[in-house]
Amino acid sequence: MKESIYLETTVVSYYTSKPSRDIIVLAHQEITLEWWPKAIKRFDIFISEVVVEESRLGDHEAARRRLEELKNFPHLVLNNKVEEMAQVYIEQFEISKKYLRDAAHLAIASVHNIDYLVTWNCAHLANGEVIKKLMKINESFNIHTPIICTPEELMEE
Repeated sequence: MKESIYLETTVVSYYTSKPSRDIIVLAHQEITLEWWPKAIKRFDIFISEVVVEESRLGDHEAARRRLEELKNFPHLVLNNKVEEMAQVYIEQFEISKKYLRDAAHLAIASVHNIDYLVTWNCAHLANGEVIKKLMKINESFNIHTPIICTPEELMEE
């Protein structure tokens, strides 16, 4: 059985976007381009309606490319437990309304026992302080904590 990934929106955005002039973003894009086809073979990859919603935002053509890449991935259900945990994260992390979807991503991956939440969002998701706090919260609710990492951290040797 393959390990599972919850694919957060930044990854598909980097995969489908035009090369950036920002050297850091460009490096992330290149890593994602190399990682994506390998990951599809190695892992069971899931998304959610939250990822689809975010992917629809912004430039119409960029949104079309993102949605095209996401169309075949199975969706994880946004159930009552996901909503409950997202609310807990919003309160515990003191998340502003601007970043409510980040709490949803954490809740979806945690509640559905996903092995990895893969993201390029290092401010609100792949962040040591966030991960440490998430582990404590999830432990108190007796739910799984996924490994939160970037595509670079899941590259094959």
